[in-house]
Amino acid sequence: MSKNNSSQEKFKSKIGGQALIEGIMMLGPNTGAMACRLPDGTIDLETWDENNGKGAPWYKKTPLVRGCTNFVTSLVKGYKYMMKSAEKQMPDDDEEDDKKKKNRTEAAAADTAVTAPAESEAKTVSDKKEGGAGDIIMYLGIIIGVAIAIGLFVFLPKWLVGLIPAIKEHRILRSLLEGIVKIVLFVSYMWVVSLTKDIKRQYMYHGAEHKTIACHEAELPLTVENVRKQTRFHKRCGTSFIFIVLIISILVMCLVPFTVTWQRIVASLALLPVVVGLSYECIRLAGNNDNVFTRILSAPGLAMQRITTREPDDSMIEIAIAAMKPCIPENKEEDRW
Repeated sequence: MSKNNSSQEKFKSKIGGQALIEGIMMLGPNTGAMACRLPDGTIDLETWDENNGKGAPWYKKTPLVRGCTNFVTSLVKGYKYMMKSAEKQMPDDDEEDDKKKKNRTEAAAADTAVTAPAESEAKTVSDKKEGGAGDIIMYLGIIIGVAIAIGLFVFLPKWLVGLIPAIKEHRILRSLLEGIVKIVLFVSYMWVVSLTKDIKRQYMYHGAEHKTIACHEAELPLTVENVRKQTRFHKRCGTSFIFIVLIISILVMCLVPFTVTWQRIVASLALLPVVVGLSYECIRLAGNNDNVFTRILSAPGLAMQRITTREPDDSMIEIAIAAMKPCIPENKEEDRW
């Protein structure tokens, strides 16, 4: 836990976020925002319309269905803005006029927004559509990422456990061992990537995102000082959601009668929407309640956040605040989870 966790949660916000490359994306009931620290030190802010409030379509509000649709839309948006944040860190074109570079550098040096996110330069996303080639690359990247995840967390565990002759015909024991292998692979993967410099910084931004949401839920002014005191662990984090998916998948696969490896792989893929839908309802339950059951349910994900979040520095907290502020609706009731 954060050493300074003096505030108490007074309400549960609908606003959620994601750490990006040198930035943070926040999604509110009516507005989404991405704030990034540019190479020149300024804060770049983009905003767009969201429809996650009372007027949201039925598939975003219907139990079980909403889990699958929210998962897919979060995956697409997360990848899209991760790529956009990476583009913002690219160096300028070598053929750019030196005079333009000098003018931009001088303007950046005079910009006081580095220490005051509320006064930072804001860029609102226009309604123009992105090029078809960019969309193709984005969706291709998502497909490749999903394929790798399926290979690591669906195919590999079932194949490895299927090599053990003694338990091949015992579906419940087999399902438990497959689940354990999934969890070991997931934790190991997240720990290994956390050792790299870039991912460490991204995990620090992840911590800044959680702390800022916690400050908002404590109904404190969004200042660096107030945010710094908050916990970096959050029950409704995507890391917790993934852990619940792993747990629910074990329970669901215990009911599957197949013992042949390829049949279990097909069944696991076919039942994935059910697993995701149930997992989403479980994380909503855990996020809305505080009792023995929900604490046990949340414990693995919160423990995992010791790897996937790090204590941020003040400049990262500034980014999180800049991303959060446009997402807070005027009507507080629209923001209640």
